[in-house]
Amino acid sequence: MGHATRTGDGWLTGTTVVLAPEGGAVAAVDVRGGGPGTKETDALDPRNVVQKVEALVLTGGSAYGLDAASGVMAWLEERRRGVRVGPDPAHVVPVVPAACVFDLGRGGDFRARPDAAIGRAAVEAAAAGEPGGEVREGCVGAGTGAVVGLLKGGVGTASTVLGSGITVAALVVANAAGSAVDPETGVLYGELFQGRVRYPDAKVHDAARGRLAALAARNTPPPLNTTLAVVATDAGLSKAQAQKLAGTAHDGIARAVRPVHLLNDGDTVFALATGTVALDAGQPLALNEILAAGADTVTRAITRAVRAAASVDGPGGMWPSYGELYGEP
Repeated sequence: MGHATRTGDGWLTGTTVVLAPEGGAVAAVDVRGGGPGTKETDALDPRNVVQKVEALVLTGGSAYGLDAASGVMAWLEERRRGVRVGPDPAHVVPVVPAACVFDLGRGGDFRARPDAAIGRAAVEAAAAGEPGGEVREGCVGAGTGAVVGLLKGGVGTASTVLGSGITVAALVVANAAGSAVDPETGVLYGELFQGRVRYPDAKVHDAARGRLAALAARNTPPPLNTTLAVVATDAGLSKAQAQKLAGTAHDGIARAVRPVHLLNDGDTVFALATGTVALDAGQPLALNEILAAGADTVTRAITRAVRAAASVDGPGGMWPSYGELYGEP
């Protein structure tokens, strides 16, 4: 995967691309938010003809930012990657589903949003990355202008290897109208599902609540948001099984953000399956383990996104990071 990030001079946005292996990957999607902004998601319906996709695009810029997918399509076409539609090997149509988050104006300029050039930069960064390499988190790519409640959001990742040897991983753009923080304790909701929790000092929490209350009056733009996620596995899933994975992964968002799936959210989860590890049909619980892991990794990825984010104070608004308010409880 790769990021393209734009900041300064009115910009606070970007695009993130997940590039499938050569030949594509099985993909599916599940949309739960009431205000989604998407492209090519109908192609992922198990009833439809497309079986694999070459890339997924997560982008800022609301519906305007979906133009970033055009740059990714052009890059793929140049490499003859896509659905073959003619006698010439160059006659391909790359299927590049995309989803956007709302971050318009957060850098100060409402018209500063991703375009095809930024999409191309993101896919080039993805192609240049090393398999298994470190993924940048925080205020990068599609998470550059992300906000979670009154806090700065961003990009987060998490992964796990199951006992079967199957890997499940999640990439999220945490940009929610709801909050990731328990208002009574200051603990991140998602960390309540990860074992022992160290609670912030009461004085620290009181100070954080006071500061956030003051900021609520200053940050006047409407809470138009969206949390995006890609859950990927090396298991050999069908499109229907991948769609189930995308659906259950929404539970991971609900554990980490409250409230969730609102009318002014566009919460969307994609699932990708590369199929390099066979799913043992003789073990009916194998798929259940993947489904459970998908939700768990999304929860962990959201908490990592919030912890990795850096504070922003600019012409478009002020959003402190969780780390600035609470340190490392």
